[in-house]
Amino acid sequence: MHPHLLAGRPPPLPHRRRPFPLALRATLWRARFAVGAVFLGLAAACTVQALRPVEPPTAPVLVAAHALAAGTALTTADVRVAQFPVAVVPDGALTDPSAVDETSTAVPITAGSPVVPGLLADDEVRGPPGTVVATVRFADPAVAGLLSPGMRVDVLAATPEGGPGGVVATRALVLPVARRTASTQSALGLGGAGDDSVPVLLAVSPDEAPALAGAAASALLSAVVVP
Repeated sequence: MHPHLLAGRPPPLPHRRRPFPLALRATLWRARFAVGAVFLGLAAACTVQALRPVEPPTAPVLVAAHALAAGTALTTADVRVAQFPVAVVPDGALTDPSAVDETSTAVPITAGSPVVPGLLADDEVRGPPGTVVATVRFADPAVAGLLSPGMRVDVLAATPEGGPGGVVATRALVLPVARRTASTQSALGLGGAGDDSVPVLLAVSPDEAPALAGAAASALLSAVVVP
């Protein structure tokens, strides 16, 4: 017989686990949709991350921070470093902003365009004050080899049909030609299959530069050496 019965007392009831608080269960039940939405969002984010294509490797490239006119004396404030996909980085692209110190633009450079050595000229070959540097390709490729830095030339334009043209630049100063590279040729729009002509850098007045550029696109250019 149970000892408690012998003592005249009923036996104790078996120990029961305390039920989960009803208020907490009710709260979790009401929040089941919000919790489900959170888990669905996490699952969607993980799926998107897994399906996102791997970004191609990039490399730093020095680009123009803003539009640069021909003959601009460059400082580090005129350039910035941008990340380019490795596959499209131009040959010889610069990466250090200090590399443009003591140089000037040989041709106009649009904002965001890569800065390559062929588009720059040393300060010592920059045109005189009040001039800009224009790139000219003469109809006769041999002309470039006959001109020496320091010469003064008048640039004449004639029609492709051989008709008389006019003078588009007077007493332009011949400057040393920047080293020609594949990237320079592409950037200047010069050359092509079988085209081995060398561009000539001329210091001209700002008023003559637009006329010279227009004539280069529609006429045959020649040079006359003047005193």
